[in-house]
Amino acid sequence: MREGSFIWGHLEKQHRTAEKWIDWSWLAVLLIAAILLFSVNLGDLPLRDGDEATVAQVAKEIWRAPVGEMRWLYPTLGGQAYHHKPPLLHILIAGAYSLGGVSEWTTRLPGAILTAFSVPLLYCLSREIFRYRWAAIYSALVYLTMLPVVRHGRLAILDGVVVSFLLVMMLCVLRSRRDLRYCLGIGLSFGLICLTQGLMGMILGAVAIAFFFWDTPRLLNSPYLWIAIGLGILPALGWYAAQLLHYGNDFVRNGLPSQFLNHSTFAPTDSQTPWFYVLELLKWTWPWLIFLPQTARLVWENRNLSWARLIIVWCGVYLLLISLIGTKYSCYILPIYPCLALAFGTQLAEIENLPLFSNYPRAWVVGLSILAVVASFGSIYFSWGTHLKTDLQLIFAAVALTMILAAILAERGDGQFLKILFWGTYISLLLLMKSHYWVWELWEAYPVKPVAHMINRVNPAVSKIYTSFPQYRPSLNFYSDRTIIPASFHELQYYWQYDKQPYILINTSDAKKLQLHSMQLLDEAEGWKLITKETKRL
Repeated sequence: MREGSFIWGHLEKQHRTAEKWIDWSWLAVLLIAAILLFSVNLGDLPLRDGDEATVAQVAKEIWRAPVGEMRWLYPTLGGQAYHHKPPLLHILIAGAYSLGGVSEWTTRLPGAILTAFSVPLLYCLSREIFRYRWAAIYSALVYLTMLPVVRHGRLAILDGVVVSFLLVMMLCVLRSRRDLRYCLGIGLSFGLICLTQGLMGMILGAVAIAFFFWDTPRLLNSPYLWIAIGLGILPALGWYAAQLLHYGNDFVRNGLPSQFLNHSTFAPTDSQTPWFYVLELLKWTWPWLIFLPQTARLVWENRNLSWARLIIVWCGVYLLLISLIGTKYSCYILPIYPCLALAFGTQLAEIENLPLFSNYPRAWVVGLSILAVVASFGSIYFSWGTHLKTDLQLIFAAVALTMILAAILAERGDGQFLKILFWGTYISLLLLMKSHYWVWELWEAYPVKPVAHMINRVNPAVSKIYTSFPQYRPSLNFYSDRTIIPASFHELQYYWQYDKQPYILINTSDAKKLQLHSMQLLDEAEGWKLITKETKRL
């Protein structure tokens, strides 16, 4: 009897060791794959206007400021107090500047590495709620091959970093149901979210509370949970207290509202329709969106289980709350993608339990075929004449080949179509990130770096330059080390007449329309001219 118990215990210990070894192997593979995808070609493109250039400018001012000014605690943008977000990511980027200098690579690297860790974190979260390892593997692979996750994670913006902290928080939420010590992890990760995203982090905290309310309401009555959360968010509360003491009513009037109403100093990217985020999901979640009908039915049928409750609460509560906010940005939707990956992962894991040749839903084959046709047309389009772009041609060809092979295998009932879909999508994303098209917003306006370098060559002895370009471009400010202010024709004429030595950045057509007298051309680049008044010689 004792000998049998000993043998059984030894076998069980060997099994647990093997299980841990397999999990650690998958974590290493996922992390390496994520770091490769998130870091390749990271510094070859200029910073994007909007949040990326704004974050970089704040970080540069933190890096340049003397230690005694405590700019890391009281950040500035263009010399003015920056209240929009707490400076956690900005401080990390400033640290990268101190080690590697100011560049696109050092600007994007901290956020990219932190976001890359969200892939193995999602695997750990999946292993916590799913019985089968394949569900965790497929969840992590779906998440890794989602275009918005990779693209936004590589940019120097806050949202990818927030997702990593969110996954730590949700992992601690799940483990706290059996070990209250993980409540401290909930508080610490929630505090890091608030130190990164500001008061918008309260929305993600509401997701965790809603899950507790539905799944484990007894924990909401536990004093350990609330004490741990209070301790975890002390640094975030300390930052807000420091701003209030330093700036007073100005922070109350301008700082706190801006964290909900103004994501940045850059204009929102789309209209304020309530269904904006639903459209974003429909645009960018392919090819995994073809599995949505079966996945939604599976989640709803299992709504009495914890994993389904987590997915429903996570997607439902977060999507509802961000849709109620007036100003909408595509990057706000990023925290939903891990949740969708969990849902798709458990659906795809069902395929592993099917026989080798099975009948898959017809919609899967049709969806893959449609994607193959669209990608093929894209590859052909970028192969001809003036539209010839070799990189895009190759990327679309890779997508088309992936979808064709996956559709053929799915039609035959071969489960290997999933492996083809994962590998092909990963390779296609890798090709996109190696190209010059992954930050496609750069093509919406004139190239910023040549114009900024032209301003730096002239080195005008002013900190403010006015421009006829109608939009504010934080990237131009970052590269030129000056504040470039958009102005109307009337304003430009006023500055030209009444300023002693105005500096104006203007394109050729606008210069002809304005017909400014005594104009001196200092330099020009990409069709843009830096002009000032001619100095009178005695």
